[in-house]
Amino acid sequence: MKTTLIAHSPDADDIFMYYAIKFGWVTQEGVVFENKADDIQTLNEAVLKGEYEVAAISFALYPHVRENYALLRTAVSFGEGYGPKIIKQKNKTLKPNFKVALSGEHTTNAMLFRIYYPKARIVYMNFLEIEQAVLEGKVDAGVLIHESILTFNEELEVEKEMWDIWQELSGGGLPLPLGGMVLSRSIPLLKAIAYEQTLTKAVDVARKHKHTLSKMLLERDLVRIDAKTLDTYLELYANDDSITLSAIQIQALNKLFELGFKHGFYDAPVQAEDFMIPLEYKEQRES
Repeated sequence: MKTTLIAHSPDADDIFMYYAIKFGWVTQEGVVFENKADDIQTLNEAVLKGEYEVAAISFALYPHVRENYALLRTAVSFGEGYGPKIIKQKNKTLKPNFKVALSGEHTTNAMLFRIYYPKARIVYMNFLEIEQAVLEGKVDAGVLIHESILTFNEELEVEKEMWDIWQELSGGGLPLPLGGMVLSRSIPLLKAIAYEQTLTKAVDVARKHKHTLSKMLLERDLVRIDAKTLDTYLELYANDDSITLSAIQIQALNKLFELGFKHGFYDAPVQAEDFMIPLEYKEQRES
């Protein structure tokens, strides 16, 4: 029996999408899954080093790891009219070279921020520390991600929505790509297909049993927010559009990668669909 680690962030949408596996609702023959939660930049850095077979990453990282990891179609998080928020103390005016806290160099919000605010002075810190750093004046502003976009302190206000930045940079009309999953290319193709199918089923089952699963997560103190906030948050980032990538989501990913290449973040242009697991391989083998 093979033990496979699923590395994901500790935020509520990732916990929700993978705990159908953790609770044994979804299984895969010959495989025992274990979960490991870590902040998204730590996961990004681990994937850069090839430390995990299955992991959540920021979409902006993917072109850097495309040779070693396939991009999975499931457990994806996009913004539709919402996303990370740039926050500051109320009534504070930001200068062009304002000091800002971001959640990690390879996060999607960091890349978009750096394109939009080229003069800003950036410091990186754990996403859980950013709000307090702004409140204490250690930085002029910070980019909030995960659940904190719904619960930040009333002494703070939004300077700019990352959604609005994305719309300006992308030309509008596309969802904001934030995070997804990758799978190591060291895994044989048929097994890789099985892994993707299992993970897809886990997100599908979680969505179909949202109320029951959410209640279990709350009762076991596995999420950092209350029931009402959890319900709102899941509809943002672990919704029915998270089950499998749609055509417009793939288009949005390609636009993100195009922007990254244009602004010197990547060494080559990347088309997302060229780096996904060829599911048709199994059908061809069985025909």
